[in-house]
Amino acid sequence: MKNKSVLITGGAGFIGSHLVDQLIYEQPEKITVVDNLFLGKDANLNQAIERYPNLKIYHNDISQIDQLKEIIINESVDIVFNLAVIPLPASLEKPAWTFSHNNDMSVSVCELAREDAFQTLIHFSSSEAYGTSICGPMDEKHPLNGVTPYAASKAACDLLVLSYCRTFGIDASIIRPFNNYGPRQNEGSYAGLIPITVNRILQGLPPVIFGDGKQTRDYLFVTDTARAAIDIYYNTNTRKEVLNIASGREYSIVSLVELISQYLGFSGTILNDSDRPGDVRRHIANIYKAEDMIGFKPKVSLEEGLRITVDWYKSYFQEKSKAVE
Repeated sequence: MKNKSVLITGGAGFIGSHLVDQLIYEQPEKITVVDNLFLGKDANLNQAIERYPNLKIYHNDISQIDQLKEIIINESVDIVFNLAVIPLPASLEKPAWTFSHNNDMSVSVCELAREDAFQTLIHFSSSEAYGTSICGPMDEKHPLNGVTPYAASKAACDLLVLSYCRTFGIDASIIRPFNNYGPRQNEGSYAGLIPITVNRILQGLPPVIFGDGKQTRDYLFVTDTARAAIDIYYNTNTRKEVLNIASGREYSIVSLVELISQYLGFSGTILNDSDRPGDVRRHIANIYKAEDMIGFKPKVSLEEGLRITVDWYKSYFQEKSKAVE
């Protein structure tokens, strides 16, 4: 990537900012972030800016194709990593808007790839596109049975990218991450289970589990996903393909909450609440394809990753509390 100009849509978000961190090691000529800050935060890029002062950041909505095209031309972009997304919880409140907006953003990058505005697209999918596991572990041929409008939008976006590959010959690969966790995961609106649980315990409140807690997820530390995305770019045999990126192991929600509680010294009662709408019952990935095509192997265990994540949130929430005081 040393002579390349790289653009990351959604680059101020959780996974996107970690991808920016990893891309800096590749020493590209330019790194550009486009993020409208629906979920992302400029603060997520503070470390990246320290290491890469020339990082360009645009606060645009990539569904506006003319704006995106202007940025791509101005920055002479060669590679686009597309992580821009409206998240799952938003689709429970604004289903039509979430579905259409996610598709509009993918249409923008696909159209610009078709017009040769840039060379290569690495598109981020989601394991939510599969829905609940019918036959696990779930490989890339598992039916796309997404439950929520968000899941449907991600499946539609994947099919869109593949259609542009097959019809127009764009140079694109699709990475389908399972449940990512780590520092900088959104703790405010649409927060994930781990930051919510850590925050509650630090406030002296008991953790809450929705449903019976026996739902399973395939958790992967965020830096493993970021590294895999870069490896997918380098391995051109992944073009026109979808690759699961996950640990290949499943953990119940209750076991995860218990691990966090144990690490934080919480020994009280864990509360149960009603099931969340659209919650999948089982997720576990088959990652043989990624192992074969890019030599993928997770480097961070759940225990190590949780320790790093919980320690980060402890510091983050403490600093946030001091700022309020």
